[in-house]
Amino acid sequence: MPKMKTHRGAAKRFKVTATGKIKRKQAGKSHLLAHKSRDRKRRLKKSVILNKAEEKRVQKLLARA
Repeated sequence: MPKMKTHRGAAKRFKVTATGKIKRKQAGKSHLLAHKSRDRKRRLKKSVILNKAEEKRVQKLLARA
């Protein structure tokens, strides 16, 4: 069976940490920012670790499974 190709869309959105966890950016920081509080916008800047339920699916896309 041939090697699995990396899903290029997923590769641009997710990064794998040194410990093997998957990092992602938060949604909701690109537009319609006027009504969002300063605190909320600051929290949205940070990246977060992908939750366990989604991890297996994304690893498949990244051809790491």
